[in-house]
Amino acid sequence: MRFVIVTGMSGGGKRTALKLLEDIGFYCVDNLPIPLLDKFFELITMPNSELNKVALGVDVRTSQSFEEMGMILDKFKSQGYLFDILFMEASDSTILKRYKESRRMHPLSVGGRVEDGIKQERKILKPLKQMADYIVDTSNLLTRELKEELDRIFVQNKEYNSLIVNVMSFGFKNGIPQDADLVFDVRFLPNPYYIDELKNLTGNDKEVQDFVMNCEEAVTFKDKLVDMVRFLIPNYVKEGKYQLLIAIGCTGGKHRSVTLANELYGALKDQGSYGLNIIHRDIKVGK
Repeated sequence: MRFVIVTGMSGGGKRTALKLLEDIGFYCVDNLPIPLLDKFFELITMPNSELNKVALGVDVRTSQSFEEMGMILDKFKSQGYLFDILFMEASDSTILKRYKESRRMHPLSVGGRVEDGIKQERKILKPLKQMADYIVDTSNLLTRELKEELDRIFVQNKEYNSLIVNVMSFGFKNGIPQDADLVFDVRFLPNPYYIDELKNLTGNDKEVQDFVMNCEEAVTFKDKLVDMVRFLIPNYVKEGKYQLLIAIGCTGGKHRSVTLANELYGALKDQGSYGLNIIHRDIKVGK
């Protein structure tokens, strides 16, 4: 039997993850009180149990001591029980935005500020996060992309390093992404914006891609960038990093940056066990 404990930050996507796991055949239980965890595990591991895939959602809504949960999980391990911990993560700014959009209260900020609740929750969940087998950061993930990540882990059983690489194009005139780990400026390349037939196209169009990549400097830049990122990724994995945002910017974020972001994404695709996404932040700005 495969038993998965789904936990993580409120607003990090735990409920969505449970729904997606249910879609792939897991029997899912959400918000079980921690004192019942021991009994629950005993029941689902009985010899006559028909369950072979179970996912259990646990979070701070239980209002129980997570120290108790740590002791229960340590006992499970000492008894030889097998289980995985899936920790759903997101940046503070993303969680705050999600709570504002949903108009819901953070479970630890009743009568207070959401920011304070997030800070307190991170402190409570820190030991559990350190125990996690998989950490999935949903800050820049679409539901479809999260589904692909969970499918890769729990259906395809592929090796997983808990690193998700996001390649983002952006326009400097709209501001540098605040959560970027690596920022590259491609404004030194010829600008298709000043070519009448290319002005209203984007780096997703072949005509613009051909124009940009026909420049020797663009090809050299791409090769050096790909080589550097391929060197960095395994070292980030070794460090335990679980989110890497590579931001490539031009003036408006529609032509050169989109083209180079697509080139980097194409070179990294299917190169490792890390997740890979592409985001064109400003491609529709002003349209």
